Amino acid sequence: MLHIAICDDEKDFVHHLTELLNQYSHETGRDIKITAYYDGVELIEKYDTTIDLIFLDIQMRLVNGLQAARRIRQMDESVGIIFLTNLTQYSLEGYKYQAANYMLKPLRYARLKAEMDKFAERRQKEENPSLIIANDTGRYKVPLKSIRYVETYNRNLMFHTEQKNIICYKRMKEIERELDVKDFARCHTSYMVNLLYVKGVKKLEIELITGETIPISQPKRKEFMERLTDYWGDFL
Repeated sequence: MLHIAICDDEKDFVHHLTELLNQYSHETGRDIKITAYYDGVELIEKYDTTIDLIFLDIQMRLVNGLQAARRIRQMDESVGIIFLTNLTQYSLEGYKYQAANYMLKPLRYARLKAEMDKFAERRQKEENPSLIIANDTGRYKVPLKSIRYVETYNRNLMFHTEQKNIICYKRMKEIERELDVKDFARCHTSYMVNLLYVKGVKKLEIELITGETIPISQPKRKEFMERLTDYWGDFL
């Protein structure tokens, strides 16, 4: 199922776009769930990390689409965004937030279908698995490929990602069960690393391609090196 959000402060337009998406679902057989938001504030405060694609109006009264996109990108790195606008001048600015595209109003079904077909095809190819991390500040959908490593931090966990560090209240053993089969390996009682980022191992230290180093414990070294050898072998 494809979960689509529409964020626009014009209720008539939201209704119109909903009808077009339902037509697309009926014609293509793709199962679509639609969630409507009527301003940028509502989208930010009630954001659902299961959303796959957002149709986001740029010109809204309270928080405009560009401001909303900036905040959404902090919570969800992988969601698709298609900006809606009456003016072409906003199109280039929209690409700062990795927008899939922009569409000019009023919308026509042929253009919508073309954009939806492209998005569905790209999504199927990318298959970007993510992990949902929840803490006191909110819920974050983080692509696995952006997580460099996880470490124990003040009785919690700290996820070190390409965008920022995120606190998680789960235990390391829980995360290990979730990530162990996804190219992550436990290298220390307090550390789990994404093998994608490993550059090399020197004695009891792992060097990452980012220049960072993390410890590897002697008891876990043999098993870790076997996992790393298998992982590297897949690419040789």
